[in-house]
Amino acid sequence: MAPDPTPIPGHKAVETLVAKLRRRQIVGSRQAALETVLVLRQVVSKARFSNIQQLIVIIREAGRRLVEAQPKEHTVGNTVRRVLHNIREEYHSAVKVSAPTSSRNVYTISKFVLQGQPRKQTVGAPKSETTATLKEDDPDDPDSFARGIKPILMEAIQDVLDELETVYDNVSKTAKDHIHSDEIILTIGHSRTVEAFLKSAGHTRNYTVIVAETAPSYSGHDMARALSAAGISTFLVPDSSIYAIMSRVNKIILGAHAILANGGLVAITGSLLAATAARAHSTPVVVCAGQFKLTPLWNLYHDYGALDFADPSSVLGFEEGKLVERVDVVNPYYDYVGPELVDVFITNDGDHPPSSVYRLIKETYDDDDHEL
Repeated sequence: MAPDPTPIPGHKAVETLVAKLRRRQIVGSRQAALETVLVLRQVVSKARFSNIQQLIVIIREAGRRLVEAQPKEHTVGNTVRRVLHNIREEYHSAVKVSAPTSSRNVYTISKFVLQGQPRKQTVGAPKSETTATLKEDDPDDPDSFARGIKPILMEAIQDVLDELETVYDNVSKTAKDHIHSDEIILTIGHSRTVEAFLKSAGHTRNYTVIVAETAPSYSGHDMARALSAAGISTFLVPDSSIYAIMSRVNKIILGAHAILANGGLVAITGSLLAATAARAHSTPVVVCAGQFKLTPLWNLYHDYGALDFADPSSVLGFEEGKLVERVDVVNPYYDYVGPELVDVFITNDGDHPPSSVYRLIKETYDDDDHEL
């Protein structure tokens, strides 16, 4: 294969992360998102550009390489889209400082719909002083635009990094409003976001958690150990008992691998079983996830379209020689849970029903970046 004639700035960092993603050396959505932000920060710091479009092309190319390395790790693409959104936002703010402002404000329905929550602004005068001298495509000094705007763009990327680093605390801050004393909570598998959420509520509430063991990965064992060590009353049950105990359960709390644009989610295997049993018993289903898991994709294919598959030998060992020859063993790692089975998403930006996910995605990403 011929080498790329126009290598990406920070090429080594991008290729290192590509290799890690392909080999599954990065485990967990948040870790993948953090690694992606750090690599994009290197790409921006080393990039040479004379206008904002050149920088966007560079970031999109780096993002495309990362997404192709592991298409089913959705948080990688989400993080690239979020960085692009923040960079455009900071660029437009910088341009607006030196551009003459119109005294006439035009209000339209489309502008009202597209207007999201204002991002936090970094206090300090150097920002406006730097932006006042910005000039794109300067023939005398092509690098002047990059020098002037890079400090602002680094702040935009740092915002994304700060959000990822504090996501567990921000999701957990409303835990005591959702979990009450003497409740019985069911969860499945081991989600660090759900673990932090339950531990936060455990400081002020006495309640019981039932953890489904999530065969064949048995990640529920790790969750049960972590909650028990935190002093929370915890029971570990096999997956086959979920429907039988559902009548005693007050609430189901699930983690998510990705939240799709239609309000559905991709979650650990067994989540669909638990959510369907909850619907039969009118038990509320709560999903805890950071906003970096919002994915501007619909479930376009069938229920297995966005799923990943694990090693089938953990379901049926190769020592069962005669049987293995006669059956095809499928071991899906994730379930697709439809929006009709979910009551509320708890994110680091508050609580939202499934019907509001499209609005959150509209606020978080730009339409141009849905396809990298």
